[in-house]
Amino acid sequence: MFSNSNQNTSRIARERKPGNIALPLTEDGVDRTDISLIALRRILRATEMHARDLAREAGLTAVQLRVLQIVAEKGHATPTELSQRMGVTQATISALIKKLEVKGQLTRRQSQADRRQTRLEITPEGMSKVRAAPTALQQRYVKQFESLDDWEQAMVVAVLERVAHMLDAEEIDASPVLAVGEIDRSH
Repeated sequence: MFSNSNQNTSRIARERKPGNIALPLTEDGVDRTDISLIALRRILRATEMHARDLAREAGLTAVQLRVLQIVAEKGHATPTELSQRMGVTQATISALIKKLEVKGQLTRRQSQADRRQTRLEITPEGMSKVRAAPTALQQRYVKQFESLDDWEQAMVVAVLERVAHMLDAEEIDASPVLAVGEIDRSH
């Protein structure tokens, strides 16, 4: 039915109608579509596995940990600062703050300098969660990404933006945190 060269291609590639599109094969005859899907799946699995480890070890989502890390940097922050740093809406930050408050990891205080502003402070419990949490997946990524040459960084960004476009994901609200699911979901 299929020749030996088709054994290295995916079912999707084999079922394409002849003459429509050339098969995306490497020099070794391996299907590039499968290679790309495997790479995407590995990224998703790494993110899922890290989220499980973080939830088990610290009782937090990656996004909640990032909020605590930002507040811990100087001991306080405003909801607006968090929203801007994380690239998410005020509503998303408000939901995250509320969950961290309920857990006793953040407190809200009225700013002494400007009573219209809310000042968020990390609690001792929140600080212990930050210290106890495993190294965040995005921190490992950032370290390696920043060690790349400028042209390599530009190439990685271009490819990732193209993949997001291919998945119709350009408009999805996302923060610079590698996490699965909704940004403000809780465990």
